[in-house]
Amino acid sequence: MSDSVVPGDRSAAAVARADADAAVLARFGYRQELHRVLSLFENFSVAFCYLSPMVGIYSLFVLGVGSAGPRYIWLMPVVVVGQLFVALVFAELGSHYPIAGALFQWGKNLLGSGYGWWVGWVYGWALLITVASVDTGIPGYVGALFHNLFGVNWDVAAPNDILVITLVLLAIQTLFNLYGVNLLGRVSQVGVYVEILGSFGIAILLGIEGFHHGLGFLFTTQGAEHAATNPLGVNFNGNWLLGAALVAILAHVYIFYGFESAGDIAEETRDASRQVPKGIVRSLLVGGLASFILVGALILAMPASHSGYKTAASLTGGVPFIISSNVSSTAIQDIILFLVCFAFFSCGTAVQGAGARLAFSYARDHAVPGHRLLRHISRRTETPIYAILLGAVIPAIFALLVHVTPSTNIHFLFVTYPAHLNALFALVSFGVSGIYLSFLMITIGALVARLRGWRPAGSFQLGAWAYPVTILAILYGAAMLVNIVVPTGLNSAKSVLFNYDWVTLAVVIVIVVIGGVYFLAMRPYRNITRAHPPVAEVAAAAADAGPSPAAS
Repeated sequence: MSDSVVPGDRSAAAVARADADAAVLARFGYRQELHRVLSLFENFSVAFCYLSPMVGIYSLFVLGVGSAGPRYIWLMPVVVVGQLFVALVFAELGSHYPIAGALFQWGKNLLGSGYGWWVGWVYGWALLITVASVDTGIPGYVGALFHNLFGVNWDVAAPNDILVITLVLLAIQTLFNLYGVNLLGRVSQVGVYVEILGSFGIAILLGIEGFHHGLGFLFTTQGAEHAATNPLGVNFNGNWLLGAALVAILAHVYIFYGFESAGDIAEETRDASRQVPKGIVRSLLVGGLASFILVGALILAMPASHSGYKTAASLTGGVPFIISSNVSSTAIQDIILFLVCFAFFSCGTAVQGAGARLAFSYARDHAVPGHRLLRHISRRTETPIYAILLGAVIPAIFALLVHVTPSTNIHFLFVTYPAHLNALFALVSFGVSGIYLSFLMITIGALVARLRGWRPAGSFQLGAWAYPVTILAILYGAAMLVNIVVPTGLNSAKSVLFNYDWVTLAVVIVIVVIGGVYFLAMRPYRNITRAHPPVAEVAAAAADAGPSPAAS
């Protein structure tokens, strides 16, 4: 198929590779409709920008270090290793099922149409909410940058200003996604360079300016486990490991996902069976390394004085305070602000693009209302334009929730919605809980399917490590999901900082109940067909063309 060949490359190897990609897809019951042009680096870039170390750290650094002190950095490897088990399971599935809308497709082919529908339902809402979460996180940085450059004075805490900036950003991201996957790939590539510069570059800059602490500081808690000395004013009753650490680890949990989006764009990636697994694993590992170095540098650059440390670890200080305290040049500060803004932009663009591919894949199986529109591919751009628009309209509606902040506690049955908690913040909590729930469903599905006799046929296989890796992925995912959603009391540290007691779990329940009503009333699973091509055929199709000219 000509649109699958690298532009300008009509070699026999390239044509054969394109034919092999289309053949693998055909064996799963689909024809090549999307524009298959993404290289390994572009596939990796989309996943890496979704994960976005800069967005995660600039948003959550204070909650981590403020909860558990400098020692919170050592909780990061726990999350990265745990997610690595998940990523390896996903890499194997992405190699065997290189199909757009990855988790939905994996779920339906592993355990059936109904199971796949539920995975897609949970994962889809998590993606849409994540777009709103990312885009509403940028106004503070945009406001600071525009103030410095143009003298504009926006009240970035005001709901109207947050909404306007968010909607403008969302419109730009949508235009970029509508233009075509080529532009998404280019934006993501630039996003990778920005992330690297904004992570390693800022770490090096802070080191040159001079750290204020030795490496031993990274192993201290600075009294974070005690209410009197905790910068955020929360109380762990002197317990760090089973108190502060269980809360602070969520600052890392909320960062390290998005690697799975390398599978969402599989039908637009050349030699997908080989490249998607690399994109999944590499985006997580590079993201983990960049995050560790940046967090370590920020901690070591915190002011040495008690008052300076307390400000840096509080919601009124954070990363901007640390940087401004160490870097006197306003020009460099503006460059850093620009890098942060671009990281938010590329992250939101990547998440929206991944969500659109899921909606397209869902619609192609007639599993969602409006499927005829959502599965439509533009002849000019070869992108699912209505699925992309859906990924703009729903996050825009969610953004309207910035205007909803009750002044008093709201009680409903056993759930208390806290006063002064913005409704959008409460909804955003589903972004990570929904992701972890859908991840857990897939890792459980992979284990059950393997016990029933399923065997992978892609180029990446876990082999003898399959069972231990999958079991560890399930144990990690279950433990973190419980830690995310379990209510601990309205006045507990976790409730104040992350899950708002019953609110996060209640949002999960509401989305599941809505899905359950639709599932029972419309029975969308009836239209979803499972594809079970013979293992030998899939392996042969992936190997027919030999090494891909795009492989690296």
